[in-house]
Amino acid sequence: MMGWRGAAIVVAFLVMASVPWWGSDVLVQFGINALLLAVLAQGWNIIGGYTGYPSFGNSVFYGLGSYGVAIAMVQWHLPFAVGMAFGVLLAVVFALLLGVPVLRLRGHYFAIATLALAGVMAAIVSNIPLAGQNIGLVLPPLNDDRLFYGLALGLLVLSTLVVWWLTRSRFGFGLIAIRENEDSAAVMGVNTTLYKVIAFTISGALSSLAGGIHAYWITFLDPESAFDIALNIKMIIMAVFGGAGTVLGPIIGAFSLSVVSEWLSSEVTSIASLFFGVVIVAAVVFMPHGLTDLARRIRTIGWRYFSENVRENRL
Repeated sequence: MMGWRGAAIVVAFLVMASVPWWGSDVLVQFGINALLLAVLAQGWNIIGGYTGYPSFGNSVFYGLGSYGVAIAMVQWHLPFAVGMAFGVLLAVVFALLLGVPVLRLRGHYFAIATLALAGVMAAIVSNIPLAGQNIGLVLPPLNDDRLFYGLALGLLVLSTLVVWWLTRSRFGFGLIAIRENEDSAAVMGVNTTLYKVIAFTISGALSSLAGGIHAYWITFLDPESAFDIALNIKMIIMAVFGGAGTVLGPIIGAFSLSVVSEWLSSEVTSIASLFFGVVIVAAVVFMPHGLTDLARRIRTIGWRYFSENVRENRL
């Protein structure tokens, strides 16, 4: 029998699925952005939340997915679905080629290595005529926000099911073991290199699909916007804010922070970034394990949850 959590998830899905039929154009467009950010946060959650590798390179996969769709549709005059497949192929090849050497690094060394990938890839694409160089590519317009909303929602469901599968599979348990203690995981027989590369590849494939949908939706693409490191930082913040290493945490974080960001941008535009930063810092200090951990523990220990986190972080 479905519990109350399952029922709540079904109701939330039905509400989100119905938005294009009763919501305004602005709400639907906001929903597309929020859904795609949630997908990116879920994708990062696989490599960052479950595997414990703080990747700053997922924006590269997003950009490759975007350019896969743009090149296929603009330069080769192929359908959108073929472009999506081409973008995923680019992301998978990149993950396999870079995953083995980069994933041998750990901690801040890995973070620094992946941080440089977006800038390098943007420079490379800027010199490729097929990709439009610095000028970029203009995709054929398709004014159908309902379609893009449906694609984004479907992709979010897919990415969430993948993460849910991780929590119940031997592969997922292996990733968690790597996160907790990689050396001990290797001693227990986990092929850590293979597991990390597979996680990196799955994370990249989901990110590339989000990039492909976004590129066709906005119809314009250039290297700076496609490989924007700020997008990678945003997906990390959203995953951590909601609860990295959980199934629903990144979704909760993406939607809640999207609402906060949208409200601040419309109400206090001049200092929206400052307020947004304050919200993030406060969240890290008072609830470092995210909103999902807050909802679970505050029922048992009450408001002492916040003071305990402050003492734990020695602030």
